[in-house]
Amino acid sequence: MTGQAIPAIPAPQGTHRSDAVRLFAGFAGLGAAAVNLAVASSLFAAAGANFPGRVGGAAAALLWGAALLGWTVAGLSRNRFPMPRASALLLPAAAAVHVAAIVFGAGSGMAGLGISHLAAVLLTLMIRAATSWLSRESPNLSGAPGQNTSGRLGAGTLLAAAFAGAVLVAAITTPGLAASTAGQFAVPHGEHTGSHHSP
Repeated sequence: MTGQAIPAIPAPQGTHRSDAVRLFAGFAGLGAAAVNLAVASSLFAAAGANFPGRVGGAAAALLWGAALLGWTVAGLSRNRFPMPRASALLLPAAAAVHVAAIVFGAGSGMAGLGISHLAAVLLTLMIRAATSWLSRESPNLSGAPGQNTSGRLGAGTLLAAAFAGAVLVAAITTPGLAASTAGQFAVPHGEHTGSHHSP
């Protein structure tokens, strides 16, 4: 029949919600990768003859940070995060390792990294929560082809959600980076433009 109305497809709003959550997971993944790499650099800097075991922890943090960075970039570029089953196991395990580092690091001379580990825990749990939501929304962690055709609908909401997610991730990542060795030796903003004539 030619007079039948075509039902409206409610996909755009759901698609934008998934896009916002995917961006949030990506921001958290980038932040967690940066914090893990900062932890690795701190452990490498603290390792030596007195603390040879820290090299192993530094190597593990370096590998995990690099893997997390690659996984996040792949997820954002492909519009879906790869290896969903493996990540569902590895992310909680990584969070548990960071919690153990907080508990046992207090008496090891690396208590200052507790903030970095705490930031890594929060960011890792945020990634896990976001990817878990995406997996329930779509088993393949991606929208069906063609669902983004009406991107003009809800674009302001998507932008606002992305901005809020970026601010939240930055608020957690920044203290985590600042607590690392590299962050402690970083020149504060505004100080590198002044005079450098001090002894």
